[in-house]
Amino acid sequence: MALASQWTYCRLVNGGLGKTELSGKSAYSGEKGMWPRTPVVQRRKKLEFKERRRGPRYAFIASAELIEQKADVRIASRVSELSMNGCYLDMMNPFPTGTMVLVKISAGENSFQSKGKVVYSQMNMGAGVGFLEYDQAARVVLERWMDEAGKEALKQN
Repeated sequence: MALASQWTYCRLVNGGLGKTELSGKSAYSGEKGMWPRTPVVQRRKKLEFKERRRGPRYAFIASAELIEQKADVRIASRVSELSMNGCYLDMMNPFPTGTMVLVKISAGENSFQSKGKVVYSQMNMGAGVGFLEYDQAARVVLERWMDEAGKEALKQN
């Protein structure tokens, strides 16, 4: 079948809504009044990325310990990214998504502690942990680390 016929049918199927790309996949329509071998062309949907983070995150290297609250299981790990709302921890065997944890992060003489939740987990890679509850002293330390990491990021750009 000629491309013009495909394009015309595509415009009819999609209500004549502007330019439609051909996906290369076709199925045959058996609708009444149509030739049984008319290809049905599907529209490609645009994939749009939406940032879900509430604030900036920066590369940040520090040692960390995750403690699963129910069974008191401890995993030593390393922080690779940090934000005011969470961090990414490098580890081989992370806790499953949804696990409630206590996060302890140490860098130099400073330490930070927060209750958290594993928001995503990647086996043999690490886990994203969202901070849920931390005190004012921990907030001061976290803000200082974020300021330092932000300045370092600006230097590198």
